[in-house]
Amino acid sequence: MMKNFFSRTRACLAKVFTAAMLALAVATPASAWEPTKPVEFVIPAGTGGGADQMGRLLQGIVIKYKLMKEPLIVVNKSGGAGAEGFLAVKEAKGDPHKIIISLSNLFTTPMATGVPFNWKDMTPVAMMALDQFVLWTNAEQPYKNASEFIAAAKAAGPSKFKMAGTGSKQEDQIITVALEKATGTKFIYVPFKGGGEVAVQLVGGHVQSTVNNPIEAVAQWRAGKLRALCVFDDHRMPFKAKVTETQSWNDVPTCKEAGVPTKYTMLRGIFMPAGVTPDQLAFYVDLLTKIVATPDWKEYMEKGAFNPTFMTGDAFTKWLTEAEATHRTLMTEAGFLASNK
Repeated sequence: MMKNFFSRTRACLAKVFTAAMLALAVATPASAWEPTKPVEFVIPAGTGGGADQMGRLLQGIVIKYKLMKEPLIVVNKSGGAGAEGFLAVKEAKGDPHKIIISLSNLFTTPMATGVPFNWKDMTPVAMMALDQFVLWTNAEQPYKNASEFIAAAKAAGPSKFKMAGTGSKQEDQIITVALEKATGTKFIYVPFKGGGEVAVQLVGGHVQSTVNNPIEAVAQWRAGKLRALCVFDDHRMPFKAKVTETQSWNDVPTCKEAGVPTKYTMLRGIFMPAGVTPDQLAFYVDLLTKIVATPDWKEYMEKGAFNPTFMTGDAFTKWLTEAEATHRTLMTEAGFLASNK
């Protein structure tokens, strides 16, 4: 009788175990999704600029630490102030083998051009960082600080000083207009395809100033060719290691400190096409989480004086919603909305 009891008990437990394993198998896929062919990494900007540099760094970290079995292929699609790149991802609905790095032209390009695109046409993956903007002049010019530069621009008269920037009706020009309104100056805004070209124009003396990102001008600053006058943020950059012989990023005053009350920071984020599965999204969130944990990424954050905010999920979506509203206000005040043409 006892033997039969144990036999029945073992049989019952076996059935329970089998049922539990079947339930687990249904709830948990046998293997997580991962790319099965090369992934196209779209850069909606020209070569040499901040987005291109960050994209190629991400590509390099993936290779160095073997974070993907398939290669990550960088492709620049800068046409239409980035619209070419964004539309390519919009049209790739459901394709998990395409990702894009975004700037704030994610908001400004559709608003300025009327191109049929919105950030909600893509799947947000992660905010990688927020980028700063710095007011730069040629080191051979006599201006030692932002106040002296603005005074000189006013004295020269309207539209005598040239401000180089990346694209038209984009971040650089928005900042330029805000700077004009805050200081009573007027610049000739000269657009170029990428931040690298913008820095070269300033070093060559073809323009009087730029509002380049730190990473786009750090090499020329370190070489003594450019002067950093102020950063367009509420707080100084926290990095105190010397970049030039005499200055760290932390030594650069805020524009507000320098008497130029203008501020602006820019998104550096990663998106996928709409219509991807949760497993596909999870792969890239995990990939990017691993990337930001590497020493290479942390070194890059300091070198480029970024705000290293990493954000995913609902928090990132909430930030995007608020940022879109802010940019609509800025674009309206600057007269850059497509409906204002």
